[in-house]
Amino acid sequence: MPSAFQFQCHFILIFLAASKGETRYLEVRDAVEDEPFLLLSEDLKRELSAGQIYRRSLRCIDMLSIDGQFTFTADQPQLHCATFFIGEPEDLISIDYDFVNIDCQGGDFLKVFDGWILKGEKFPSSLDHPLPTSQRYVDFCESGNIQKSIRSSQNVAMIFFRIHQPGNGFTITVKKNANLFPCNVISQTPSGRFTMVSPHQHRNCSFSIIYPVVIKISDLILGHLNGLLLKKPSAGCAGVGDFVELLGGTGLDPSKMFPLADLCHSFHGSAQMKIGCDNTVLRMVSSGKHINRVTFEYQQLNLQETENRKENSIEEFCFPSI
Repeated sequence: MPSAFQFQCHFILIFLAASKGETRYLEVRDAVEDEPFLLLSEDLKRELSAGQIYRRSLRCIDMLSIDGQFTFTADQPQLHCATFFIGEPEDLISIDYDFVNIDCQGGDFLKVFDGWILKGEKFPSSLDHPLPTSQRYVDFCESGNIQKSIRSSQNVAMIFFRIHQPGNGFTITVKKNANLFPCNVISQTPSGRFTMVSPHQHRNCSFSIIYPVVIKISDLILGHLNGLLLKKPSAGCAGVGDFVELLGGTGLDPSKMFPLADLCHSFHGSAQMKIGCDNTVLRMVSSGKHINRVTFEYQQLNLQETENRKENSIEEFCFPSI
């Protein structure tokens, strides 16, 4: 059986745990049947003519991967609502308030979060985001018209909202903007290929794949030599300013995941690892002294293989193997 985290993420229910109660659970299930995660993409984009704006209503719990104008109107008190936005790895997400009619004094709120948050875990983690956590929230009831447009720092963002009075609501416009050097990314798909570049920038970048995967690193440039080192308690890349690590876990926050392997040195060739965790993260740590680059491809692990491994009671290590 898939884990709770896999169930949430693979079927657009990554936000399910942010809510409580069977009624909201059924609401999310209905949303999944109407608009599956993998169908939020190219077919709809092709159907829209040049310059045409996609419009639809928002559900209390929702996920969007396409530009457009979206309206939420409460038909009853809605106290635990969230919309998750995701783009391609090279996208930044812009959210503009077109119209807002909520009662801030009566306990309503509308907040944008720069990233995703689930069960208290954040992506990007606090270690990898350029802003402190408190500044990653933008509360409409505090900023009002002062900040009508908000841009994310990566390819994911979300809004939380609470509306008590039926008939109240808001309209937002969502657009994607190009990000020349994508840093923190959540992949929309269980397979793909990506090159992460950090051009003389002192920052940490994480690429999150919410599936058990086989990940193959074909090229790594860090400014120094060769090698792949499996993580051991007394080993690792401690003291090395620039390195890549592979992490695995069952949650969203890379800083709370289990370190599986360190790559401390540049190489050209192939390094492959099977990672059977619900969430796999490739994380690049950069000192800013070099132009660091890593190219990798990933493919979802066979479900039967992951099930067999878990039966052997080594789930806690997510059975990494070269």
